[in-house]
Amino acid sequence: MKNILDFLAIKKIVFRVLEKIDPTLLKSRKKLEIYSGVNEKSFYGTIFVVNQKSRFVVKNAAEIIELEQRLESYKKHSYKHKYLIIGSPFCSHAKKYLIENQWRVFEVSHDTL
Repeated sequence: MKNILDFLAIKKIVFRVLEKIDPTLLKSRKKLEIYSGVNEKSFYGTIFVVNQKSRFVVKNAAEIIELEQRLESYKKHSYKHKYLIIGSPFCSHAKKYLIENQWRVFEVSHDTL
């Protein structure tokens, strides 16, 4: 978690409150990290951290959006800021799809996460 907070601090994204959400609560078996928090302007934000060996494609992006919707119903509020930190090869179509759905995507090296 410290690596993620340091990375976000470099990007000038600061959360006052941040909690880790277990993906099994959202009925997911995916190996990813999910964080929910409140930034310094009191807006809700969510962070998804994906670190997989295979290429991240549009199908994976659709699953991330579906998980975010499940998280909204689980936490009973909507998220203004949505971030995806990814440390795997990334399809340009998947990135475009996420950006169209108001996500900010950060590509990092596999070692950073």
